[in-house]
Amino acid sequence: MTMPTPLRASPPPASPTPLPQRILVVENSRTHARLIGEAIEQKLNLPVVYAATLAEARAALERHPDWFMAVTSLVLADGSHDEVVEFFLSRQLPTVVVSGVYDDVMREQVLRRQVVDYVLKNTPGSIDYLVWLVQRLERNRRIAALVVDDSRSARQHAAALLSMYGFRVVEAADGEAGLAMLDANPDIRLAIVDQEMPGMKGHEFTRRLRARHARDHLAIIGISGTSDGSLVPRFLKSGANDFLHKPFSREEFFCRVSQNIDQLELIGTLQDLATRDFLTGLPNRRSFLEHSERLLAQQASSEVTMAMIDIDHFKHVNDSYGHEAGDQALRAMAQALHAHTRPGDYSGRFGGEEFCMLIHGIDRAAAARHLEALRAAVQALEIDIDGRPLRITISIGACQRSPQFPNLHKLLSEADRHLYLSKAGGRNQLRGLEPD
Repeated sequence: MTMPTPLRASPPPASPTPLPQRILVVENSRTHARLIGEAIEQKLNLPVVYAATLAEARAALERHPDWFMAVTSLVLADGSHDEVVEFFLSRQLPTVVVSGVYDDVMREQVLRRQVVDYVLKNTPGSIDYLVWLVQRLERNRRIAALVVDDSRSARQHAAALLSMYGFRVVEAADGEAGLAMLDANPDIRLAIVDQEMPGMKGHEFTRRLRARHARDHLAIIGISGTSDGSLVPRFLKSGANDFLHKPFSREEFFCRVSQNIDQLELIGTLQDLATRDFLTGLPNRRSFLEHSERLLAQQASSEVTMAMIDIDHFKHVNDSYGHEAGDQALRAMAQALHAHTRPGDYSGRFGGEEFCMLIHGIDRAAAARHLEALRAAVQALEIDIDGRPLRITISIGACQRSPQFPNLHKLLSEADRHLYLSKAGGRNQLRGLEPD
């Protein structure tokens, strides 16, 4: 059993309250428990607690409140197979069962319960699969899924499966309600759509949905119990990513859903690689320029200020402290810049030690105050380099849009000219927004 290597993705937005992270690994083989736990800790950076019996598991659960899930063997000294499964499910803890013996009867019995999965030990790729599974469930908690089906029982069945896998689920009984749910829940990234619905068939709903949401934003899986051979291509041509025939097994459902969410994240990861600076996480030069062009066109009549920002004496930082310290300085600068980027404004790393910011909707004096606050915040930073404090300053050149500087090229050129004057004038200062 093999699954894709866990993807490196941008960190998700912070939740209003921290989500539980702790994972309980229950296994009578200390060696196998460590193999599982260390792989999870090293690859996912999630804390793992170990137990060898149900008694130890009970004590661990009572000791800590923030449990995310359990990975448990069925063979424990103080519990039968059924008792082990019931122990965790009664505590409403997402549970993955691992077994050293392939037993079709046992496997079917376990999967009839609300366990997440049944995984064989000591098979090629089993540890990698467990790591992928834990990561998938952990990420699912930040994703909303929509189920659109006029059959209440079918809708609730699909919703229950998605909830078991960690998704926040919303339901709709027809296409119009489904569209309203999408508008009300912008964090929906997955839609399960039945074909036979009153008013609007599933493939038509899919077509309308895809017109609103691109493939890099939303995955759509069509479902139907009909044997009509033309339905699958009809769904796919309407914009669906995948299709499931009813009745489907839990495992098939989970694999299809996970594969499509993985693909969605992969697209997002590739987009981030193309548009974000790897070291700082800020938009890169290309992304900044493209976004700035759009913002200037959209804000044709509002006040817009372009700022070019450079870390002073950056070569000296690298020469005196080392290039790793230089990277830390760049990341600290990026964090300060991000903290001073207002909603609707845009900032990025232009290259090397040079950064940029586009500010709109405030006059010349307000823009100057805003950039002075950024300069002061960077000056106040103290970066710890192996016990040695590192301080940095920045020089800023700025230009506000005017008939003389109407477009992106002229704004950048004038801001860059003022940046040169700022550095020539002694550094650690702002030039270009002085009162007329």
